[in-house]
Amino acid sequence: MSKQGGNGMASTVPLLTPYKMGAFHLSHRVVLAPLTRTRSYGNVPQPHAILYYQQRTTKGGLLIAEATGVSDTAQGYKDTPGIWTKEQVEAWKPIVDGVHAKGGIFFCQIWHVGRVSNHTYQPNGQAPISSTDKPLKPMVIDNHIVADFSTPRPLETDEIPMVINDFRVAARNAIEAGFDGVEIHGAHGYLIDQFFKDQVNGRTDKYGGSLENRCRFGLEVVQAVVDEIGADKVGMRLSPFANYWESSDSNPGALGLYMAQALNQIGILYCHTVEPWMITFVDKVETPNSLGAMRDAFKGTFIVAGGYNREDGNAAVSGGYADLVAYGRLFLSNPDLPRRFEIDAPLNKYNRDTFYISDPVVGYTDYPFLSSDV
Repeated sequence: MSKQGGNGMASTVPLLTPYKMGAFHLSHRVVLAPLTRTRSYGNVPQPHAILYYQQRTTKGGLLIAEATGVSDTAQGYKDTPGIWTKEQVEAWKPIVDGVHAKGGIFFCQIWHVGRVSNHTYQPNGQAPISSTDKPLKPMVIDNHIVADFSTPRPLETDEIPMVINDFRVAARNAIEAGFDGVEIHGAHGYLIDQFFKDQVNGRTDKYGGSLENRCRFGLEVVQAVVDEIGADKVGMRLSPFANYWESSDSNPGALGLYMAQALNQIGILYCHTVEPWMITFVDKVETPNSLGAMRDAFKGTFIVAGGYNREDGNAAVSGGYADLVAYGRLFLSNPDLPRRFEIDAPLNKYNRDTFYISDPVVGYTDYPFLSSDV
């Protein structure tokens, strides 16, 4: 398949070829990965996000919104957005409208951080909820503690349906806000991943122990969301091989394969999986592991993420390893990334120091576009 490039010629760049994802006709395969931006003051999305997302929108392009809390217990960072209140839903509407006005397809990533939190972010100063009572070590940078985490409280078995319902309501709210669908955040050491991973989950109830039991909570969340908005509007993000926030598993290959097969049974639209080489947040590492087995098992659209560049992404698509490739840091610093990939233009460098500041412009909407005559 090919698409018309900016020069009127059919594109031969694999990342720039069209793709049909369920009912959605994508004009290319470059996806905006969900990126936490900490600019939603008081957990309410702000008008400056309209420009941020519009800048990264192309007609027929898929964008996944930054991780968005499902409840007042879901927060673990300053000024991350939520979607559990009417005010938040209304604040999302003009942002979603801005993406749709440029022809983009917009999914909302819904999350719960679980134990990656502090009592100061929690209602009434309570302990964060998790699968476990194992606390995280403080985050230390240059011998300074930059984040301290409170000891979590393990959810009682009979409380879990209430948390599942929070995801269901958040999905309904996302559709009310105008999103085309939702991505359930089951990765990166957050709440669902805290159930998946045997390093963290030491439960003895039906949500702990065996692989099937550890996956039960995440799959019940998926089923509840599908029952609410339809499987054709649901994706899930997974990171079986990663050790983000001290969440690793003794058999990540089995975990990933089990989830791919279980998600097939539910019939969701896509599976968005982080590469084994991204064991931590920052840099690629050498690994013998691959997402090939998950890719082969999953029947829907398979999205990969994790430090991809143009060459890697083209190889993944042309080799059938992935249908779509999600880009985070490169899409942040290059709002016109699909166009740059199309013509193999130079890329702006990202500035890590401005990823998580509160400024509504700096490191947010001030990265330059290619000049119009390129």
